[in-house]
Amino acid sequence: MTAPIPRDIPDLPAVPGPPVLLPAPVPATAVVAPVRRPSAAAFRLLTAVTAAGGVALELLLGSPARMLSYFSVQATALLAVIMFLSARRAWRARRPLPSAVTGAALLYVVIGALVYHLLLAHTTPPFSMTGATTVPERWHAQWTALQVIHVLVPAAAVLDWLLLTPAPRMHLRQTAAWLLYPLAYLAFSFIRAAFLPPSDPSRHLYPFLDVTTHGYRGTLANALLLGLGIYALAILLVALDHARPSPTRHRL
Repeated sequence: MTAPIPRDIPDLPAVPGPPVLLPAPVPATAVVAPVRRPSAAAFRLLTAVTAAGGVALELLLGSPARMLSYFSVQATALLAVIMFLSARRAWRARRPLPSAVTGAALLYVVIGALVYHLLLAHTTPPFSMTGATTVPERWHAQWTALQVIHVLVPAAAVLDWLLLTPAPRMHLRQTAAWLLYPLAYLAFSFIRAAFLPPSDPSRHLYPFLDVTTHGYRGTLANALLLGLGIYALAILLVALDHARPSPTRHRL
């Protein structure tokens, strides 16, 4: 036997103000499917082809072993792979690559460009990746390769980040991991120099890492200053990533 239903149901108090929505612990990308982005895919594919072309041109102009030992060439090759994978994902409407990977590739090519323009481009004798003692003539192969690797590709990577990548994606905790590759490259440069004879002109690829000229103490001091600059640049990229407007706010 059930209880009788009361005739008069008391009114419930009204909820004051609009309902407050609690923050969802699940990101939007986990429930909203990404869309195809053919323009982003085309730009990234063009950037990948340009970066790969710059690396290939350097390999044709000099010794492949020497060319692949340069930080800027390695960074450009890495960016070519990242851009190709990003173009494929944008075309197929798949999740973008992790920001830890794309941010690292962006940082490394920007580092290579800044080091070249600020520390190497105006040295005497002029810096040359192929070991030439004369300044490369404009619009020739060596000059073109330098411009592609140190100007065109870094500029394309920055434009892709600013105009085609949603913000914010980078995080401050990623900056420490981004320093692992420059540290590994420093160790690689020391090991490589130890196995080459002192008479080899390509023993030290960068003048600020020349142990013969500066000694280990001076070289490590140069590396420390450069490492601090790299870390400051990484923090700056993260700060700008959080401050810039998102060009794809409604497109994942």
